[in-house]
Amino acid sequence: MWPQIIWNEEPGGNVEHIEEHGLSIDDVESVLADPERRGVSRSSGQPCVFGYTPDGTHIIVVYEQIDDDTVYPVTAYEVPPPAD
Repeated sequence: MWPQIIWNEEPGGNVEHIEEHGLSIDDVESVLADPERRGVSRSSGQPCVFGYTPDGTHIIVVYEQIDDDTVYPVTAYEVPPPAD
């Protein structure tokens, strides 16, 4: 979906933050590339997407939109899948 994803591998950066939730860069990038739905984070007001990681875990990815082509994933974590 976005050709440019900014990753910060410094201590306290977004890579560390998503790893604290048991997720990887690949997990987040797969959902950003093919989200099942979009929304807005209730806690931060930032945009977010929902989708499934390659292993089938349903996650939310909260991100900051830098420009039309670039996002900075702020956090990502497992959430319950939507009810059918």
